[in-house]
Amino acid sequence: MNILLSLVDNLSMFWENTGFANTTLGHIAMIVIGIFFIFLAVKYEYEPLLLIPIGFGILIGNVPFNELANLDIGIYEEGSVLNILYQGVVKGWYPPLIFLGIGAMTDFTALISNPKLMLVGAAAQFGIFGAYFISLQLGFEPNEAGAIGIIGGADGPTAIFLTSRLAPNFLGAVAISAYSYMAMIPVLQPPFMRLLTTKKERVIRMKTPRAVSQTEKIIFPIVGMLLTTFLVPSGLPLLGMLFFGNILKESGVTRRLAETARGPLIDIVTILLGVTVGASTQATTFLKFQSIKIFAIGAVSFIIATCAGLLFVKFMNLFLRDGNKINPLIGSAGVSAVPNSARISHVVGLGYDPSNYLLMHAMGPNVAGVIGSAVAAGILLGFLV
Repeated sequence: MNILLSLVDNLSMFWENTGFANTTLGHIAMIVIGIFFIFLAVKYEYEPLLLIPIGFGILIGNVPFNELANLDIGIYEEGSVLNILYQGVVKGWYPPLIFLGIGAMTDFTALISNPKLMLVGAAAQFGIFGAYFISLQLGFEPNEAGAIGIIGGADGPTAIFLTSRLAPNFLGAVAISAYSYMAMIPVLQPPFMRLLTTKKERVIRMKTPRAVSQTEKIIFPIVGMLLTTFLVPSGLPLLGMLFFGNILKESGVTRRLAETARGPLIDIVTILLGVTVGASTQATTFLKFQSIKIFAIGAVSFIIATCAGLLFVKFMNLFLRDGNKINPLIGSAGVSAVPNSARISHVVGLGYDPSNYLLMHAMGPNVAGVIGSAVAAGILLGFLV
């Protein structure tokens, strides 16, 4: 009899520690969201390198367990394996390493050959500051508003870096929002591109970019790093690594280092960042009304950024002579989702003129947007910390 009772107690204890016994509707909801992310990545190829790690991370983070059992497996349980890996997000280690890889794979030729496109990338950052003021009006603290606003830059690593400094409790919601809108660029941007431009503007042909010398390509990351970081020293971790990666690429003598930065290194960091960000969406800490508000404001921020880039190009064209005008479609590429937003500008343009290739031109404001979002993050960090 005692053996039977002991067996029943053991089975009862086992059941209490299973995921089935600890499942809530919140866990189920988050698991469905994780599966949806994976579906978008596989079916429609929306940023699969991001959405599959994040989606599977959501599944990992929402396997229910008995928190009273001291299993030390949750991402928020100090000392657990997931918690240790998550420190790269919390402490801001992963984003600069990703920027190193981005710099090593980015060609700034389009921007160097046509420097005024830098202004288009800067204009797209209005989405960040617009969302900042909207968040303040909705009752968020200034530091929280800054973290939410950065979603408009459509730059996941920058969003994570800034949020880890300003509002760590919002990390999951901000990161998921930023990466979600990056992945949804093919759906979100084209309607506004068509709404804010005319058929005549969409077929504007831009001059072929001038040839850029190797010397210019080497000088650009040096001058770019010094100018941006002297202006915004708080952006040094991101901007310094971005331009460092670029000079590894352009110097021509550090090919192995550049290939490592844009290949194995960025792949490993992307995996770790995606999985841990996804796992941080534990239902017990993530499913709050504030998360929904962050998603909504993030969408507004992204839309403002897209529209600001488009309208700014139209404004610039008022002062440019025929033959020098800019196709407004590349204004939407000012958000820093490289190279997706540039590709969408090109694809939409082809729909109106199959022989008008905008990709090279769109890469100018696109890479300028990467710099611009990092500078904007540095500005917010400078006056909010």
